Amino acid sequence: MDRRLRNRILLFLLLAAVTAVVLIKATGRQLVVKISAVTPIRENIVASISSNGKVEPISPFVMRAELDTFVEKIYVVEGQAVKKGQPLLELNVKDAEAQLAQARSKLLRAQSDLRVAKGGGRSDTAAQVSGALATATAQRDRLQRSHDALLRLIEQHAATRDELAANDLELTKAQSEVTRLTAAKQEFDRGVNLDANQAPLLVQQAQSEVAALQEKVRNGHIFAPSSGTLYALPVKPGDYVKVGDLLAEMADLRKVRVRAFIDEPELGALEPNEPVKITWDALPNRAWMGKTETIPKQVVARAARSVGELLCTVDNDKLELLPNINVNVRINTKERDNVLAVPRGAVEADANRRFVYVVKPGDFGKTKLEKREIHVGIADSTNYEVTGGLQQGEMVALPGDIDLKDGMAVKIMNTDASSVRGRQEAN
Repeated sequence: MDRRLRNRILLFLLLAAVTAVVLIKATGRQLVVKISAVTPIRENIVASISSNGKVEPISPFVMRAELDTFVEKIYVVEGQAVKKGQPLLELNVKDAEAQLAQARSKLLRAQSDLRVAKGGGRSDTAAQVSGALATATAQRDRLQRSHDALLRLIEQHAATRDELAANDLELTKAQSEVTRLTAAKQEFDRGVNLDANQAPLLVQQAQSEVAALQEKVRNGHIFAPSSGTLYALPVKPGDYVKVGDLLAEMADLRKVRVRAFIDEPELGALEPNEPVKITWDALPNRAWMGKTETIPKQVVARAARSVGELLCTVDNDKLELLPNINVNVRINTKERDNVLAVPRGAVEADANRRFVYVVKPGDFGKTKLEKREIHVGIADSTNYEVTGGLQQGEMVALPGDIDLKDGMAVKIMNTDASSVRGRQEAN
């Protein structure tokens, strides 16, 4: 076969292929993809955040041991409702009571010493010191007068020098005694002044010791500080407890706090006073309602998650929610009524843009897809709120086994509402 003949054959084959494509398009035999579609309708949409949380009492009363001792008696059981002032338990305070008796005796002595110091010292000692000094002073003064008289008599030759010397010896001894007793009197006075300054401090120290021991004795008798539920009682009679050990915990559990752990990407949607629904796996048919209270101010690590801790106040009138249990939390962040809703599965994302494939009439009476950008608002688990780009009544394609494309020829197989809803849930 020569080259010219081969070229003519190839040209004829190419023309035949082009002719076949044109004829297929003209006759409508293009490949048609079978899909399901849905017509968006108006619905009420509630955007929510779901997470887990832990129940806590709002204002708990925590009772701890104030002394090292034994638990003597317990009057209640864990989970019991108690009234304010009701006895809960007793600790052994015999050692504290003995120490209190000694401290009270010490206080009485200190108070007696204070009265003595304010009165100028002990009266018998003060009288003895003052009397001895007065006697010595009088003796010295008498001998001094005798000395003066003997000098005059010697001048008159009526007395001798030996008599004067004997008198002066006694005068010297008397003066020494006066000096000694004067120093003793000054030392006594300084002691009285010192006692007067120290005695109030000693009284204050003794009073503080008595008050502390009285508090220990009182703390040995544990009473309910308020009405509520005793939800923790980790001790039993005979247990040895140290200062700071937990004895009991109680609170009013008619309202509780739920600490919800919200993943970091969802924190921006939280606001105070949003409705909260609490469920507990142990009571699957019950739900408790509350409101968000304190919005997280920081993010913390919790296992493999990065979360903010949202505090919620929850009604618990039947006292069914117990402290420290793990619960499920759903926060309704936003609500929209009667908005145009499109299934989440029908919406594709491209960066910050959202688009759907709208079913449109094509050439030769066929149906095609049109890729169209839409604007969305809030979303729930199944739907997006459509705020722009789509009109009510337009049909939107649902994803299937074949990737949807702009301009694709399609055939609508099923628009039944139940089928559409099932496909939404599957997505």
